[in-house]
Amino acid sequence: MAVRILIDSASDIDKKEADEMGIDFIPMQIQIGDEEFLDGVNLSHKEFYEKLIECDDLPKTSMINEFRYEECFAELTKNGDEVVAIVLSSKLSGSYNCAKDASKKFKDKVFVVDSLNACLGERILCQYALRLVQLGKSAKEIAEILDEKKNKICLLGLLGTLKYLKKGGRISSTVAFAGEVFSIKPVIQVESGKIKMVGKAVGSKKGNNLLVQCINNNGGIDFSMPYAVAYTGLSDDVLKKYLEDSKSLWEGKTDNVPIYMVGSTIGTHIGPGAIAVAFFAN
Repeated sequence: MAVRILIDSASDIDKKEADEMGIDFIPMQIQIGDEEFLDGVNLSHKEFYEKLIECDDLPKTSMINEFRYEECFAELTKNGDEVVAIVLSSKLSGSYNCAKDASKKFKDKVFVVDSLNACLGERILCQYALRLVQLGKSAKEIAEILDEKKNKICLLGLLGTLKYLKKGGRISSTVAFAGEVFSIKPVIQVESGKIKMVGKAVGSKKGNNLLVQCINNNGGIDFSMPYAVAYTGLSDDVLKKYLEDSKSLWEGKTDNVPIYMVGSTIGTHIGPGAIAVAFFAN
């Protein structure tokens, strides 16, 4: 009997990477114009941004329903294995409730963890879960530890444009226009499972400094736990500039800062040119 970790594509882990990590994967469904895709299966992050830039309307992501979770759990437990399913924040999607309802048919075999996070935040919780598997913890023990440790995760982002928040109706056209004219860079954070704006800066350099300040305000990075940075869009130039500006955070503490690309679940709403940092706070 083995413990299997199941992750959804809202973590920005795709099918190929999940296979390499030795975890199981369930994709969100995404509609772009008239086309439907399985996120991370037949739509890569790069292809997503190519389509996003060309598309007038925002892509639509569908939650993973109870039937799909039930099918997945049945397959993963058929040989007696236990499953820990790490799911996109219940404050951002109904997928968690669907997974929870589906798990009731697999008593003591399937444990569902509400990550209260998305993209990089969900990813580093999954990476921590893998460490616990290697330590020989049971599925129940892993789920309990993740439920405790997830409250230490901090996910921060610096946006490059307000255009996509306006498209999604999350801010007004006036605010978006003013933001573009004055080069306002908002800093967002996931708090209690929801995305909130925690600061604004004029220009990229001040935005990078504000991001560093927010990291320190959250207690700083616990380098003994998983951490990562990421970017949205087709270029990582903005992220490289941020890493240069924030050298003091990393120097002498790590030889490697893992870099990823943010996928469709969050990328739809913030657009290209954004950067993100996720870590467990000290």
